[in-house]
Amino acid sequence: MPRAMPLILATLAVAGGVSSSAAVVAAGIGSRQRAVADQMLAALVKANGVPGMGAAIVSDGVVIWHGSAGMRDVEGGAPVDRHTVFRLASVSKLVTATAAAKLGEAGLLDLDAPVQSSLPWLKASWAPLTPRQLAAHTSGLPHYQEADEARGAKRYKSVQEAVGIFEGRPLLAPPGSAYRYSSWGYTLLSAVVETAAGKPFLDYLAQDITHGLVIVPDGAVGDDPEVSKTYGFADGRAVRLPTHDFSYTWGGGGLAATPEAIALFGSRVASGELVSHATFQSMLQPARLTDGTAASEREYEVGVGWRTGRDVNGETIAHHAGVTEGARSALLVWPKRSVSVSLLSNAQWTSSIERTAEMLAAPFLETRVRGGPSPTGCPIDAVAFEGDFEGKRLEGAASFAEIDGLCKGRIVLPPGSLRSWFNDYPQGNADALEIIGIHWKGGLGRAALVTPIGLFDLRGDRQGLILKVQFGPTRSLAIRLKKRSSDVFISAPAQRPSAGSDQ
Repeated sequence: MPRAMPLILATLAVAGGVSSSAAVVAAGIGSRQRAVADQMLAALVKANGVPGMGAAIVSDGVVIWHGSAGMRDVEGGAPVDRHTVFRLASVSKLVTATAAAKLGEAGLLDLDAPVQSSLPWLKASWAPLTPRQLAAHTSGLPHYQEADEARGAKRYKSVQEAVGIFEGRPLLAPPGSAYRYSSWGYTLLSAVVETAAGKPFLDYLAQDITHGLVIVPDGAVGDDPEVSKTYGFADGRAVRLPTHDFSYTWGGGGLAATPEAIALFGSRVASGELVSHATFQSMLQPARLTDGTAASEREYEVGVGWRTGRDVNGETIAHHAGVTEGARSALLVWPKRSVSVSLLSNAQWTSSIERTAEMLAAPFLETRVRGGPSPTGCPIDAVAFEGDFEGKRLEGAASFAEIDGLCKGRIVLPPGSLRSWFNDYPQGNADALEIIGIHWKGGLGRAALVTPIGLFDLRGDRQGLILKVQFGPTRSLAIRLKKRSSDVFISAPAQRPSAGSDQ
């Protein structure tokens, strides 16, 4: 595989199979922030049972951190490194959407013209639908259905042949009337891009969209040792998956990349390098349905490929996540900061991956925020905790230590609601959770709670004794640390979180 991406940073091997940047490349970014990110990524892989993960953060077009943890080939004993290629799953859609937007900017593609006008070979009897609707999942096309269970077992010779899989299926809703997620819509969009570009879809991507970056069709590099093997979970353990051919949807979920490459791609889109700033801003605008409401799902709105929402601090982010056989992925961009973060894995695991990627970037973003959470002392004398989760009281042992300036802790989960919730997921179980302080000045004012389903933002009070975490829109946890002084427990007043339901 060609390695055209420049080696912007040197690497430094550290204990635990984690590697990080070895040089300070941006003002205010030093070894402390990189160490925190390294610790979080290593702890995450230990907690979630995923064989291997990689991540990268780009600021103003420069890679300021890259991290690797675990194995890219468990059977062969090969660790993940900065060159490991992972499946992108649906993060591939951002590449396809950018290709369509770039062609639109050049006047070669009308995002609002019926696709039927540019695809004379299309046999479908659908109502007119547009590239913009395909990109925003408002075309009415279905997602994968029962008939598609064997997808991945056949090689399709062309995008047109892949469209033939579903062109005889009816729409689920009139175009523009509803948001319905559809990877088949992106297979069709890739055909539109191919026609407008006047060259095969994958060639256009390589030459005009991903040039200089290690972003390739999944499986296109054969037995390249840098390409991660893929895994799934069975009985809580990672197992090797069979090969899967993504030629049915290169544009919807069939690309692969290194973490640095896809983070740099996000930076190039947001910075105006791939498309103009005006075009990028138009991609972020939520699509409007025929009733005037915005296309949306859960807590985000959907534009041309990109989803927009808010991070835990209320700042606007543009993002997309992906999940498929042997992969879980995310790409986040903070448009106003020119910062992007990627997180890729080689197993399909249940997770809050967008928040996890956000937490990896948090130590670097904290250096730029005035009035952010003040660092507190590390509660090294804490021995226990008590709290409330979904209306049920819980308590257990706790311990903290300050290691190389980082505040790290561990809480033991008692049998019951919180432990059962984590252990209901297909990946490995958890009897204890790790806590890592992430503020670059140390302490526990802000920390990462490391769980089998991802990293979550944990906020502490000024004494570091009351810790709160929001798992989703309605589910939260607050715990009170207890310390022993002269054999008497001392603790802060309890604060009871509201009970919630699954996100």
